[in-house]
This record gives sequence, C-alpha cells and structure tokens, in this order.
Amino acid sequence: MADEDSGTGLPASLEMAWGLRERPGKGPRPTLTLPRIVEAAVSLAATEGMDAVSMGRVAKELGASTMSLYRYVAAKEELYVLMSDAGAGTPPPLPPEAAGWGWRELLTHWAYGQRATLLANSWILRIPITAPPTTPNQLAWMERGLAAMAGTGLGEDEKLSTVVLIGGLVRNEATMAADMMDAIAASGVTPQQALAQYVHTLRLLAGPESHPAVTRLLDSDAFTGSGEPDFQFRFGLDRILDGLAPLVAERARP
Repeated sequence: MADEDSGTGLPASLEMAWGLRERPGKGPRPTLTLPRIVEAAVSLAATEGMDAVSMGRVAKELGASTMSLYRYVAAKEELYVLMSDAGAGTPPPLPPEAAGWGWRELLTHWAYGQRATLLANSWILRIPITAPPTTPNQLAWMERGLAAMAGTGLGEDEKLSTVVLIGGLVRNEATMAADMMDAIAASGVTPQQALAQYVHTLRLLAGPESHPAVTRLLDSDAFTGSGEPDFQFRFGLDRILDGLAPLVAERARP
C-alpha cells in the first residue's frame, strides 16, 4: 500500500478508507489512526451535533495536536465524508424470505433500511452532499439498490435514476422528521402536544370559507393518525414504485 498515486483520483484519506494506503508517511507507527479520528468525530456529532465537529475539537478528544490530524485528513470536508460513511454503515442483511422477493420488495427493504439509518444518525443529514458516493459503505448501499433491479430489463441509466429518486425521498423525509424532532425537543413539549397545538392553531386561522380544503383536512383523521406511523413515507415510496411498475412490465414483454 504505497504512498504513490494509485490512480483513483481520491484524496489520501479516502484511499486509506479503502485500504489502498496503510498510513501516511514513514517511520514508527503513530498512535493515531484514521478509524480513531473518524470514530471520535462521529461520537462528537452524535452527542453534540455537527456544529461541535472541528479538526481542533476532534484532536482535543483524542489528546493529540490539530496538526497531527492533517497527516490523515487533509481538510474538514474529507472528514465529513468519512463520517458519513461510518454513520451509514453497511446495508442490513436480507431476511431469508428475500429469496422469493421481486424488485419491488427489494427496493422497499433498501429504502426502509436507509431511512432507519438516517433517523438513527440524523447528524448525517447536516452534512452537505458535495460529490457522488465513493466510500466503501456508500458504494455498498448503491450496489444493493442497483442489484434490487437485476432482471427487470431496466437500462442501467434507469436503474441509477431510480436509486437517486428513492434516495431523494428517503433523505427528504428523514430531514423533515429530524428538523421537526429537533424543534419539538427545543420547545420542551411532547410530539403529541406539538401536534395538538398545531391543529388548534390551524383551526383558529383556517375556516371553511377561506380555506375549505384545509378545513376538510382538519375534519379528517389525517392528523389523528391512520394507524401507520410512517404512512407518508410509505405513500410516497409506493407511488414511486407504482410508477416504475409499468416500465418494468414493458421491458419484460418480448
């Protein structure tokens, strides 16, 4: 695992994540390692939020100098990419019954797995997406999503577009959920209390003459619950898959 250019075009820190570089420089093996740096940064993000993550603060958590971190990570943005990869982890294993699943069930499992990961590690959502996936875990998720459509007859560009479309739904829904939960936590009320207050406010502001559609919404059970806590996510995902189904059927015809 030499220090010379491997031809990947990736920064040295990302090549280390792939195992293409063992460690920077030569001489005695240092006490710091790239996994330790990333682990400390992830711990900070999980406990204090992304605003707490800086090269100086991570170095302090590790009992090291800030400059020593730059032997492994050239910039904070590189650290963010590695943190995202660590937080994403690998896709969950498929259950035994997946052997009989079709593309729709496989994509649903993939989407829910991504959603669960983002909701459990909402700090990832605070990291801007600045480049396509190039890290090990990110590519593992991409591989799983593309593989779900094997045998559908879809073109590779169509598979990629499907992965991007569903991934966008997952990230948007998780971001809204995280934003709402952060706001509710800051307000000091329970989610149920926050929802009740919102409905009460809407009833004061929207009447049947000025906002008849909103009034019908308030008079329905849309806010009181449909029995499925993730109804909105399921609804959006099903509509995407419903739209994909005719295309898959068309590709399957001789």
